[in-house]
Amino acid sequence: MAAETGLKIHVRIPTFQPENKDVEAAEGSNPPKDGEGKASSRRYSVLRKRNPKSLPFAEEPSPHRLAAAHDIIRGSFAHTSTTPRGSLSSRELRASPISSPRASSSHVQLEHLLQAVDADLDGYGLEESRDGFFDASFHRPLKRNREDLMRKAAETLPDAFRKKNHPLSLRRFLPQQLREAKAFFQRVSTSRAGIRLLKTFLGFFITFVICLIPASRNWLGKYNYIMVVSAIVNHPGRAIGSQVDGAILTIFGTVAGLGWGSLALYVSTSTATAQSGYGGILATFLVIFALLIGWLRCVFIRLFQAVLCAGIAIVYTCLANTSQSVGWKKVFDYGIPWVLGQAVCLVIAALVFPDAGSRSLALALHGSLNTIQAGLVLPSPEMPFLKRKLAWQFVNVSQAVRDFTLEFTVSRFLADDVVLIRNLIQGVIRSILAITPDPTLFADLDPLPEPDSGQKTESVPQSPELHHERAKRTICETLKEPARILIDAMVASIVRADKTILSIGGQGAAQNGSHLLSQALDNLRNAKETFDSADALLVAHPHLSSEYAKSPDVIQLFLFVHPVRQTADKVEALVAKVLEMEQAKRKWRIRAPSYPFNKAIMRTNAQVRHDRGGLTAGFYFRSKRQLDRTMAELQSSAYIPAARHAAGGQHMKDAPDQSQVIGEYQKEQEFDHGQNSAKAPFRYRVWEVMHRLQGFEARFAFKVTLVTTLLSVPALLPQSRGWWNDDEAWWAVVTVWAMMHPRVGGTFQDLAVRTFCAAIGAIWAGLAYAAGNGNPYVMAVFTAVYMIPMLYRFTQSSHPRSGVVGCLSFTVVSLSACTEGGYPSIITIAWTRGLAFVVGLVAALTVNWILWPFVARHELRKSLSSMMLHSAILYRGVIAKYIYYIKGEEPGPKDIARSEMLEGRLREGFVRMRQLMELTRHEMRLRAPFNPLPYSALITACESFFEHLVQVRQSSLYFQPNMLASHPDAMAALTVPRRDAVAVILMNLYVLACALRADQPVPRYLPSAAMARRRLLDCMEIVEADQARRMEVDAKGKGIEKGGNETGHEEGKGRRWADVYQYAFSGALTDVVENLQEMQRYTKEVCGEVEWESDGLVQ
Repeated sequence: MAAETGLKIHVRIPTFQPENKDVEAAEGSNPPKDGEGKASSRRYSVLRKRNPKSLPFAEEPSPHRLAAAHDIIRGSFAHTSTTPRGSLSSRELRASPISSPRASSSHVQLEHLLQAVDADLDGYGLEESRDGFFDASFHRPLKRNREDLMRKAAETLPDAFRKKNHPLSLRRFLPQQLREAKAFFQRVSTSRAGIRLLKTFLGFFITFVICLIPASRNWLGKYNYIMVVSAIVNHPGRAIGSQVDGAILTIFGTVAGLGWGSLALYVSTSTATAQSGYGGILATFLVIFALLIGWLRCVFIRLFQAVLCAGIAIVYTCLANTSQSVGWKKVFDYGIPWVLGQAVCLVIAALVFPDAGSRSLALALHGSLNTIQAGLVLPSPEMPFLKRKLAWQFVNVSQAVRDFTLEFTVSRFLADDVVLIRNLIQGVIRSILAITPDPTLFADLDPLPEPDSGQKTESVPQSPELHHERAKRTICETLKEPARILIDAMVASIVRADKTILSIGGQGAAQNGSHLLSQALDNLRNAKETFDSADALLVAHPHLSSEYAKSPDVIQLFLFVHPVRQTADKVEALVAKVLEMEQAKRKWRIRAPSYPFNKAIMRTNAQVRHDRGGLTAGFYFRSKRQLDRTMAELQSSAYIPAARHAAGGQHMKDAPDQSQVIGEYQKEQEFDHGQNSAKAPFRYRVWEVMHRLQGFEARFAFKVTLVTTLLSVPALLPQSRGWWNDDEAWWAVVTVWAMMHPRVGGTFQDLAVRTFCAAIGAIWAGLAYAAGNGNPYVMAVFTAVYMIPMLYRFTQSSHPRSGVVGCLSFTVVSLSACTEGGYPSIITIAWTRGLAFVVGLVAALTVNWILWPFVARHELRKSLSSMMLHSAILYRGVIAKYIYYIKGEEPGPKDIARSEMLEGRLREGFVRMRQLMELTRHEMRLRAPFNPLPYSALITACESFFEHLVQVRQSSLYFQPNMLASHPDAMAALTVPRRDAVAVILMNLYVLACALRADQPVPRYLPSAAMARRRLLDCMEIVEADQARRMEVDAKGKGIEKGGNETGHEEGKGRRWADVYQYAFSGALTDVVENLQEMQRYTKEVCGEVEWESDGLVQ
């Protein structure tokens, strides 16, 4: 990447020498004439700070002067004769005291981010007031310490990157194989994986033995091994519902393939003219069908088994034993063995350790509840990694519920109950993710200093630090024990709920489950009451006056205990629902699929997803497509604010009503659908079809059709038809169809492993036949030794496609030798058919590498770009809907539910991005080893940006961030700094996303979000101080003494949470700025940085 090669693009600094009158015009004393100075001000928009160190533009730059000149630049100013009404001058900003803790802590953090840059510029009465523009501050970024950045990035790596055994390391290859073999025997012997393997092997072995018996083999015909292939494709190592679904789909696909192939054979031999073009007609029918099923394979994932079997059937019908004299017995020689193989597998799935379908759901719920238990161990030193596990469980439980509702099951679970349990579990996870653990609550505090014995306590003035320490101690002493009891009660309730769910799912019987769960729920409610009682005492405690809001440590304690209390409510709702399900005592019933058909056709069950291969990439692309669609809908309904009417003495509330303004995306879509033109619908449909042809579906259909057609040419030519039929070379075309994936092409390691499995399968089959000269008993023993680990690799390992090609290679070679009686020789049979599989593998992977290849590291970079754009849209939406909303447009329950849905999809996006990053370990790179550190840190920074936005949204619900909406003057004063603070962040995200998308270096100078945030906080300090003075004057005018109005418990508690979450709200927005700077640093590490020629002088 650019960072590894040290990419630096130098840009020549433009030389310009404005006249003195331009500087005077900037100071407001001499406005420029039309045409004078406007071009230069619009191009460069430079204002210099007036101090003795300011440099004339005509002087020769020196290193020290360049450093001073490059410290900070203020741009995009529009000249006005006076300061606009409602704005705040720099003198007022400098004179404003910082009193609130949220402002002081944010200022301290911003000073750290600004790193001592002098940002106190004089605005000279200039302010950008045009719509669509904003004021931006630029300063010279300090040199990045790459070692520190990489050290911090190493802490963010997923667990897979922490292992020493790299998948491409030849030195650790054999030790890795030994470890995997040990893990295989341990897993098979100690878990249900052994039962699944037993069922899969029985389905294969029974059909294989039937083909070894001479009588049944002769009855089934020359292609008797199709029965075994049928048992491999839809093996019985799955749930009953999945097995029935697979049997129906595979038979349907086989019938479709045989039917279309029979039509092709009939047409090609119908007349003498047709027979002369026999090969061309077959090729035409094959191309049409391949294009169709290739496209269906990508679009409708639910039909994968049907499409796969249809492809095998059409290849067999058109390319196996090709001849101009058609024998229709050929169709029955394929169809009957296939149906019998499915019947055998269906019987085994129903009789041998049947899986009713609820086991996988119960285990998924069990895993999520176990992770929740670990997340409730507070405080925990492994909280960052626990949050990743919680995010993964957030996604996994949703996928498990979806799988449960996709197919027929025999279960005690109701679909509606399962969906509600999923929502409640995700609510608990969301609450735990909002907890910021503070170990101070449970720590032993040092004793406070005692006052002198000769003085009264009341007469001793207490310092603010001592007062804050006393308040902190009061909170710890009051809430320490209730909080610990509440946390323990939540853990105990989750444990009991976990055992109850396993019992309902048939995974063990819990004795007195209903009574124990009810008791745990009562304990949780008692713990909540104890905590609330202690909290009520705390509100009225004399040591905790209203001054507590000035202590950040006290605020942090409240920010810890309040999310814990909220989590208790979520846990109570979850446990109550589980108790309701347990008390219902539902019996085992057949549950029909309840997932909507239009969505179900796009998804399939877990075992088919695994057998299909490319699981990680498939999840990533589906999540990305769904997230892009959701964000497009959100962006299309974007709120575009009306123009400000501050000029001429007109307040915003006096602005005329304007018609609803819609986004550009929505406007374009409405036009294309023909609301404004009668010709638009047809044009739109044409555009939609052409655009769809550029997608991955059409690309895959083209690739697979190209390869299968080229490989089938020898079958259609008379001069090569003989060896093609004798060696059964049509299996090369079948291999291409089975091995090509719509998304993932495969790596060189995949090619080597799959080729090895195909070759070893053919060789082992030849040895099995040669060892006993075709003795069925000897072949059965050889089959068991080879197929048990190979079936496990196909059905349960992370390398299913190498496993299935090894199974097919062994099956075809061994049973072909038995059918042919070893003629002409077992060596010839083994190497010819084995070579067909190898040719198919090489052709499939080579074409995938050449035509539209999948490169994980490139997709990772593009996914980061998309996630930054999504974060910008989310940031804009949170700011517009939850902070700067108009009166009457407050967020409601539907808005909150939609935000939570969107946040859930973004969480899944981060999970899939980390999984995608793990694929980069398997890709060979000739230039240099791929460095995942900046990518991992960039994902973490972007995720932290997202989490802080979630915190902003949640905090805004507990107080009114738009508290100055009733004061038009205050609103007008904050409009410009608010606009600048938001616009700077959006612009930074857009620039970084575009750099990642185009793989271009990042500009060195970007607008400073920290300065914009600092300016907004300064303005808010002035406005809030002025508002406080007005309220005090109003209170005195009404004769209300300070503190004379006694508030109740609920009002005091509400005021406290408003203060606490106002602090969290402001801190989260400042943390967003810090996360943005992290994203800038690591994006520059990935893409490089544009540098200036003068940087060498400055350094």
